[in-house]
Amino acid sequence: MTKIYFVRHAEPDKTVTDDRNRPLTAQGLEDTKFVYEILKNKGIDVAISSPYKRSFDTIKRLADALEISIKTDERFREREAGAKGQGLRKHPERWKKTEWKNDWGESIQDVKKRNIEALMDVLDKYDGHNIVLGTHGTAFSTILDHLSPIYGYDDFIRMMDWMPNIVEIVFEGKEVVEINEIGHIDKDN
Repeated sequence: MTKIYFVRHAEPDKTVTDDRNRPLTAQGLEDTKFVYEILKNKGIDVAISSPYKRSFDTIKRLADALEISIKTDERFREREAGAKGQGLRKHPERWKKTEWKNDWGESIQDVKKRNIEALMDVLDKYDGHNIVLGTHGTAFSTILDHLSPIYGYDDFIRMMDWMPNIVEIVFEGKEVVEINEIGHIDKDN
């Protein structure tokens, strides 16, 4: 069995416009303790992250404490949403029209394809390991949408205010055995 603990990043500093290098807020950095406390005794021996600073930094405290290096994989990055952003709260039809994209951005289908490809590679390479994987809201939602027949737009929107959000997915080979919501901090309240 392989267990992957997907960690959607903690609260980012939205005043920084460079998406790739956007750091966590002071509260986001504080919230990485929440991630550490939940995952410190899960036997994690592999750490993988999106190369984006906010995802990397969300799992860094845990990886440092476990004395494991974080490998980055470009395919786990967030959706390239174009100059106007994703707009998925205002335009829910964009979740269903998976090929839609604006300007120079990516479609949901594009994001899902690269994330699932990366996930399958992780499952091949780290079969039998316990893995923490630093990710993003939309990117992770495309994975859940692919793996779970009941995951949909409402679940995606619900998760948008959960920073960080931790979900355990247990695999036997490449088959999902179970999906467990482990914990989150709701930034909407």
